[in-house]
Amino acid sequence: MEKNSVFRKDKKYIANTYNRYPMVVSHAKGKYVWDTAGKKYLDFFCGLSVTGFGHCHPAVVKAVRKQAGRFMHVSNLYYTSPQLELAGILVKLSIGGKVFFSNSGAEANECAVKAARKWGKHEKAGAHEIIIFKNSFHGRTIGTLSATGQEKHKKEFTPLLQGFRQAEFNDINSVKKLIGKKTCAVLVEVVQGEGGVNVARADFLEQLYKLSIKENILSIFDEVQTGFGRTGRVFAWQHFRVKPDIITMAKAAGGGLPMGITVLGDKVKDTFETGEHGSTFGANPVCVAAALANAGLLNENVLRNARDKGSYLKDRLEKLKFKYPGVIKDVRGLGLMLAAELSVSEKIIKGRAFVCRCLERGLLINCTQDCIIRLMPPLTISKADADSAVKIMDGVFEKYGLRS
Repeated sequence: MEKNSVFRKDKKYIANTYNRYPMVVSHAKGKYVWDTAGKKYLDFFCGLSVTGFGHCHPAVVKAVRKQAGRFMHVSNLYYTSPQLELAGILVKLSIGGKVFFSNSGAEANECAVKAARKWGKHEKAGAHEIIIFKNSFHGRTIGTLSATGQEKHKKEFTPLLQGFRQAEFNDINSVKKLIGKKTCAVLVEVVQGEGGVNVARADFLEQLYKLSIKENILSIFDEVQTGFGRTGRVFAWQHFRVKPDIITMAKAAGGGLPMGITVLGDKVKDTFETGEHGSTFGANPVCVAAALANAGLLNENVLRNARDKGSYLKDRLEKLKFKYPGVIKDVRGLGLMLAAELSVSEKIIKGRAFVCRCLERGLLINCTQDCIIRLMPPLTISKADADSAVKIMDGVFEKYGLRS
């Protein structure tokens, strides 16, 4: 289909919720994506941290095809062995307890909020308030939007749910001021993704963890974007001396298929009673098969590569910052979840324009918060891949005369 025809049909038939880039995907394999004109792109965004092992990994494709030939859906009113196998793996990889399966990160966070509120009602005399953080992002449902610390996403959808109190990220004193008899939990991202790839300081996260124990409140860690190796550990919290009570995850969990997961640790694992929560499509058998294959690919060599190549890529971005002072304001991140923040000066190229110009040169990256360039490549990239991406970014800066 001709590109302009695609754009017209999208405008006519699809709800206006995505600010798409001018590229129509034909197919993808490994670290590359091709458009319908045959142009090849190096994918350093992984569908927003979803395809951690690249596109169409043979092991995942094989597992999906095999399961699709057996059965593609059964109700959660029946047992299926693959679901139980995946739950066991997740419990062992993380914090123990029990698992609830859904279809997305927002749903995983909805489950966490419900579990925390019920736990607070019975264990803390009706406590229901949850402390959240400025610049956080936990989803676009009404519930998770209420728990998100970015007002720009909320203003058109008020009134939202009550009971969320906002603290400053990386400021433990701001948390202490909000804790009271009504507090049942604190909800935090180890790395704020949509908020700008803001990494939690070790002292902050560890103090937050100790505070939650002292005050008998639940610690909920949103690992939707960071989980399954993105930061060089299976979960980002494993970089620190902490252990959350609840973990939420999605994105890379399903190997490219929809998968939301809430791990309820020992403290809350039996909070729900039959019928209090559910999901028709949660743990869809084909998605579970993909997730099992994906989990089988995650090993220490992959995690070490994510740490090593993340450090290398970050260093290359730092050199770009040095080369273009006043253009790149900051470089930050953890593992292979990295960001280069552009200056907000009117004379500097805007984030979306920069992404579009990289797209023209064959590199897929992303922009958040208008000026923060995000890079989340496959966990298996090489130094040559990192060099290729940085070379394209360098070329965009150079072409548009941004060297100071």
